[in-house]
Amino acid sequence: MDWQRTTILGAIAVVSVLLINQWGEFQERNRPVVSQETTSSTTIPEVATSEIVNSGDIPTAIDPKTDAMPTLAAPRHAQLISVKTDHLEMLIDTKGGDIVKVALPQHLESLSGDPSPFILLNRTQATTYVAQSGLIGKNATDTAAGRPTYSTEHSDYQLADGQETLNVDLTLQQGEVTIVKRFVFTRGDNLVKLQYLINNNSSNEWQAGLFGQIKRDSHNPVVVDGFGMQPYLGAALTTLEDNYKKVDFDDLADEDTVRKGGFKTSINGGWVAMVQHYFLSAWVPDQNQENHFSLRKTNGDMYLLGFTSPQVTVAAGEQGVIEAGFYAGPKDIYRLEEIAPYLDLTVDYGWLWWIAKPLFHVLNFIYGILGSWGWSIIALTIMIKAAFFHLSATSYRSMAKMRKFGPEMQRMKELYGDDRQKMSQEMMKLYKKEKINPLSGCLPILVQMPVFISLYWVLMESVELRHTPFLGWIADLSVKDPYFILPIIMGVTMFIQQKLNPTPPDPTQARIMQMMPIVFTFMFLWFPAGLVLYWVVNNTLSIAQQYVITKNIEAGDST
Repeated sequence: MDWQRTTILGAIAVVSVLLINQWGEFQERNRPVVSQETTSSTTIPEVATSEIVNSGDIPTAIDPKTDAMPTLAAPRHAQLISVKTDHLEMLIDTKGGDIVKVALPQHLESLSGDPSPFILLNRTQATTYVAQSGLIGKNATDTAAGRPTYSTEHSDYQLADGQETLNVDLTLQQGEVTIVKRFVFTRGDNLVKLQYLINNNSSNEWQAGLFGQIKRDSHNPVVVDGFGMQPYLGAALTTLEDNYKKVDFDDLADEDTVRKGGFKTSINGGWVAMVQHYFLSAWVPDQNQENHFSLRKTNGDMYLLGFTSPQVTVAAGEQGVIEAGFYAGPKDIYRLEEIAPYLDLTVDYGWLWWIAKPLFHVLNFIYGILGSWGWSIIALTIMIKAAFFHLSATSYRSMAKMRKFGPEMQRMKELYGDDRQKMSQEMMKLYKKEKINPLSGCLPILVQMPVFISLYWVLMESVELRHTPFLGWIADLSVKDPYFILPIIMGVTMFIQQKLNPTPPDPTQARIMQMMPIVFTFMFLWFPAGLVLYWVVNNTLSIAQQYVITKNIEAGDST
């Protein structure tokens, strides 16, 4: 009986959803735990030091035959300095003054368990992702022979209440030249200003240039389940030819690229970044000078993305400053726009960015009014549907007429059989008489597709949706619905829409169309809840509009 078959199918669907949910929880529980303990420079094996030297970690911009290397101060015991602000928790190694860990207290690692800050950069026994900087050239502090060890007054620095900036000074004595490597932290900001303060007390001029680089292996910290978009992971920079150029790990590991010494370019200003889902780190050198950028693969699974700046000369008895910026944080499009030209393009909306970017600005504006990203998505979806109301009406009106005269078309098919020419002639007469345009059902949808695809990318790339709750059971709009309620509702709306559309004349095509709601429901189980919410609202509005038009057409009102 039909009711028995329906009950069995419903039970199978419920069991399948529960099994999928349990499988997801099993994967989460059994995901290997990687130690996040940051290694100090003293715990790195000696072999690692030799690998660094041999792999050419430190860029060279001088001819060692003609330019003398500096005399470095006696080595000191390296240590890790802790720095905490409202937006950054950072560890700086006094050896080289490298940033070896960055955690983001404004963004949690996970909503489950003990909430801890999201770790963006880290140097552990298993992975490497650090930001290095130093001075190269005639009076270099960083050479192939080794990195300097700085001294510091404190091992812990913290931005106090009411304090707007925090300076962390690392000091190095280079003969009669005092070098202070200063990190300047600002309240409410993820951008750190790097300054080299040069006090030349010698009788000779001092000369060196700044380098900054991101050293990283190819591990992917983001696990994406299901059939959703795989977020980009890799390097990016701006060039003379491309405002935003992506160079992933495979590009840098290509034999031809390795043979050429990596990817190199020069540009006034510029920046180089390591991009991942929702977050990035980026070196931003002085925007008023020409900087040289280099992206390359070194020994093993290690990549260097960096820049070198022109050498600066400090006369005897004078003082000088060399500066750059380092950003580590979320893909905040408004802040990135302020830091450097085109850095905001790391919020990658794909080739339809020119549509997606205005959509995000509208979504953000709505959020400023409603204070909820979930309701903002719903409001934006309604606005988009309203903008395309007349185009959608044209499409639905055409489908409604095709549905109304479906029996007549089927009668013609049975009457004329295999006489395709006669069948086509009679169909054209019917189309002309009833003012049916089959293409009018497709063209409006094609016009709307770029907007819908753009909104898809906006919702996927917006860090604002990460860990954002909605409607009680949804704790995070950026991940799948934990109980698959929205995907199931989406599948139901697709089924209802299908019933309002004309049945395809071909039986095989009709069966395929009947399977589409099931297939899409299964796919959307793993889609971020924010995206599924958009599709549910869009489908619901479409059903309402299509239902009214279909009823009017079937009642004889063709307007």
